[in-house]
Amino acid sequence: MDTRTKLAGMGAILHDEGVAFRVWAPNAETVAVVGDFNNWEHERNVMEREGEGYWYADVPGAKVGDEYQFAIRRGEQSLLRNDPYAREMTNSAGNSVIADTAFDWGEDAFTLANHNELVIYEMHVGTFHRETADQVGTFDGVRKKLDYLKWLGVNAIQIMPSAEFAGDLSWGYNPAHIFAVESAYGGPVGLKQLVKAAHEAGIGVIMDVVYNHFGPSDLDLWQFDGWSENGQGGIYFYNDWRAETPWGQTRPDYGRGEVRQFIRDNAMMWIDEFHMDGLRFDMTLFIRSVDGSDERSIPEGWTLAQWINRDVRSRSGNKITIAEDLRTNPAITADESYGGANFSSQWDEQVVHPLRQVVTALDDGQRDMESVSRALQYRYNLDAFGRVVYSESHDEVANGKKRVPSEIHEQDPDGWHARRRSSLAAVMVFTAPGIPMIFQGQEFLEDGWFQDSDPIDWQAAGEEDEVMRLYRDLIALRLNRTGQTTGLTGQHIEVRHVNHLDQVVAFRRWMHGGPGDETIVVANFSHRDWSDYRIGFPGQGAWQVRFDSSSSYYAGDFEGAGISEVLVSDQPYDNYPHSGSFPLRPYSALILSMDRSQVA
Repeated sequence: MDTRTKLAGMGAILHDEGVAFRVWAPNAETVAVVGDFNNWEHERNVMEREGEGYWYADVPGAKVGDEYQFAIRRGEQSLLRNDPYAREMTNSAGNSVIADTAFDWGEDAFTLANHNELVIYEMHVGTFHRETADQVGTFDGVRKKLDYLKWLGVNAIQIMPSAEFAGDLSWGYNPAHIFAVESAYGGPVGLKQLVKAAHEAGIGVIMDVVYNHFGPSDLDLWQFDGWSENGQGGIYFYNDWRAETPWGQTRPDYGRGEVRQFIRDNAMMWIDEFHMDGLRFDMTLFIRSVDGSDERSIPEGWTLAQWINRDVRSRSGNKITIAEDLRTNPAITADESYGGANFSSQWDEQVVHPLRQVVTALDDGQRDMESVSRALQYRYNLDAFGRVVYSESHDEVANGKKRVPSEIHEQDPDGWHARRRSSLAAVMVFTAPGIPMIFQGQEFLEDGWFQDSDPIDWQAAGEEDEVMRLYRDLIALRLNRTGQTTGLTGQHIEVRHVNHLDQVVAFRRWMHGGPGDETIVVANFSHRDWSDYRIGFPGQGAWQVRFDSSSSYYAGDFEGAGISEVLVSDQPYDNYPHSGSFPLRPYSALILSMDRSQVA
């Protein structure tokens, strides 16, 4: 190799004879790279100033696995800093490690399911599957549960943030080194092995990323090259009122070109190097504004999101980007040609809050069916799948809130009421227009609240238990795996039956219409047991019961509606030309459709 030829890239750049290094430190007077390869001597590998604040050095003999840092001098300041682009760390407060980003992906050509045929399983690696009680969960532990997830039927897992964070126990929303994969979870190789195995199982992987703040602890980026203003964070951060976030004054400077490139490069690393199928952005509200107000907006945060989303979309494999904004802002998922931020979808507070309220309210009279109707029909920019719908997420089952069964009955979260009404919430999630998501353990009624120190007890969860079967069947119907519920993958919904007095809602879902497509969902949110409940139907004939949440198949103490079909006559009802009646059990839901062989 001609060592006079500089290599492109940032951080540690491998080549045949050693490793080249590049770092951005515009206010440094001198920079040296120190590490195992030079016995940590500051005078051995002084870096060359390239201009525009960049420094470069080529170190023959440096190799994969060597630890290193940058020694920065500015006036009387002498600083040791980890590589902002380090792909691996010994730990969040340790050293950068030279990592080989090459990996044998085999013939991985996985393509994520279309967004209308996507079911997401949100998980926290540290608690999802621990080999022993005193060991934090790892990527390998998740890999060992892929057969279970495939059995359940989900086709995407969304991993809570896994960039290197302080300590071993964390939700992950305190990233110290955004390019390094959490060492306690198994590091970069462990994550790549998980993604490869997930793809082989037909499951996509979405990474949760945190760009609204960094740290705030174990943060080598803070005053990285010694410069700062107003006692703030220096070159990687805003140094004025825009630095303020709910997590400290650590908002990146989205207006500075080098910082924009740093964040964009990180997003592309997850997509290109780790074969991620998408990204979920933590709390974009605090990327686009300081505090959610228009008066304190950050326009450059908006344009950064547009850029990243545009580049993610350009990759092959049907990639998805999801925003957690929670302000019912249609511009989040609008195309940038209309001034939007280019996200594919966004978490939707229009479903989670009313849905949790109607199933957790103590008295039936407190359940508002109009709120259910509104939640079902809400959408952004005319796209039903521009929203992610859920009743549990890591936020909704912590911070003073509990899992839905515990919110229903804290003393008896496994009891009849908790099981029946939490099942109603699940039915709404999987039949509402949108991308359905569940949180780890929801499918076997995990109770209490989410804590990063409290792992899932898989022995208590059991194997393929009755509640798991309910979720598995709902997922299969949502994804139309039997070809009988195409409507649940369609854009369209019609809610003509809203009975607030008796607490019943019925709605129609369809893609193109006709037998096998038109799908009817009926939900009884009250304790009343109906022997003959009538609703309108769009077509006459025999409508098959595809799912009954009150079936004894899902619990030994459930009674079931006791029917396999509903005969629909030409009696008008609910502004439909046809109607039918059927038994409807307390706190239960039915899903019906016609066989394709029938004439509409």
